[in-house]
Amino acid sequence: MRDAAAMIETRSVARHFGGLRAVDGMSMTLRRGEMVGLIGPNGAGKTTLFNLIAGTLRPSAGSIHIGAADVSDEGPHRRIARGVGRTFQIPKPFADMTVLENVLTGRQRQAGERAWVNFLRPGLVAAEERGAVAKARDLLDFVLLSRLADEPASVLSGGQRKLLELARVLMADPQVILLDEPAAGVNPTLLEQIIDRVLRLNAEGRTILLIEHNMDMVARLCSRVVVMASGRQLAEGRPEDVARDPAVVGAYLGGAA
Repeated sequence: MRDAAAMIETRSVARHFGGLRAVDGMSMTLRRGEMVGLIGPNGAGKTTLFNLIAGTLRPSAGSIHIGAADVSDEGPHRRIARGVGRTFQIPKPFADMTVLENVLTGRQRQAGERAWVNFLRPGLVAAEERGAVAKARDLLDFVLLSRLADEPASVLSGGQRKLLELARVLMADPQVILLDEPAAGVNPTLLEQIIDRVLRLNAEGRTILLIEHNMDMVARLCSRVVVMASGRQLAEGRPEDVARDPAVVGAYLGGAA
């Protein structure tokens, strides 16, 4: 029976690359308003599962649901339209574009995307453009990058690029955000800023699935953790309970991985 509060469900989902079973029968539920950590050793299949949920990969078996809809065959643009946004472990902004312009690339469903509207309703297009710029500036203020809005993205540090990536995703107003290692390569000061922003987004009611190796960050943010190893779910529970699970300890030490 489907969980009525579920935002995302993967049902025995698998992804094979030739003989490699990168994800092998993962069933997981992400409920409305939750912040869940997805952890596991390198090569466990976490990012592949993210790509399946985001629509950049199609499952070899099983199904993926957003709410009541089976979205297994939908691409990333349809997933974004359904309210699912994702960041990447290594952000790659357009270096020669300004920070503001990079945020604007995340906007969706603009009237000006249709050529005929630009000729027949230029006022509508201009109003949407002004609204998008205002929203992008608000988001840059939220991620504490407003002073760099008109600078090229090439000037940003690694941590600032993570914040820029978050602002870009928020341009699409996602209700579910998939965060791929937001702490990786980030200095402690910026990490605290990222944690604060993520907590605020969750407090607004956004549902968050977080891949992270920083277990202190996971424990601070997540009430529930799902552990993957060798493409499968190894454990699930509260961070403090999972950290004491012998199977999880073995996986991180190389036993199960």
